[in-house]
Amino acid sequence: MTAEQAPEGSGSGPAVQDGGSRPPGPTGPASLSTRAREAVLQRIVDRRYAQGARLVEREVAQELSMSRVPVREALRALVAEGLLELLPHSGVRVRRLELADVEDLYEVWEPLAVQASRLAARAVAAGRAGGLAALEATLHQAESAAASDEGTREVAAHTAFHEGVVSMTGNPLLARTMEQLSWQLQLLFGLREEPAHMRAQHAEMYRHISAGDAEAAAASTLLHVRDSRAVALRSLFGDT
Repeated sequence: MTAEQAPEGSGSGPAVQDGGSRPPGPTGPASLSTRAREAVLQRIVDRRYAQGARLVEREVAQELSMSRVPVREALRALVAEGLLELLPHSGVRVRRLELADVEDLYEVWEPLAVQASRLAARAVAAGRAGGLAALEATLHQAESAAASDEGTREVAAHTAFHEGVVSMTGNPLLARTMEQLSWQLQLLFGLREEPAHMRAQHAEMYRHISAGDAEAAAASTLLHVRDSRAVALRSLFGDT
């Protein structure tokens, strides 16, 4: 985003985000802005765009081999989502995570994650075990990534595990709600330490879900999310 071309509150209107109506074909404006949004998000998550980094619209467009219009819409969308912030008269920058941001995220994620595990286990108990193999695969992917010291791939596997649990619930409202948190969680996971016991906790959650034990699955998830919160706060802010 150039200094002379920051997002404005009027003009072409809000950016089209994931889940919005899109014209047919892969090259419509909404499709391009969505692709640009996802590409910028990925660069934020894997820290190619560091916290506090200023993003120049022209440079981002060149990097993504796109015109500036979809990139502009993507940056506006990410400002609205809180991952970028406006700079006075000089475009946008990657928003730094503050203590309150992390606390807020965990306050919302905890009850949703716990309920997702409970519902996934109930689905298994009711004979709807679709998704278990894919969920188990994310555990192996995380172990493989950790063994190879591939932090970005490990983070992606952890995120995929939680998304897989949500998918197993068969609850579209929960899925849509969790989708709004997914990138923020992935960003947070990428910034914090990723100790081995987090992988062990995922394995424990999987064991209870696959056994159809709803309350054990919920309890193990509660422990995991609260431990994840402690790890995140310690990694990012030291003793709090």
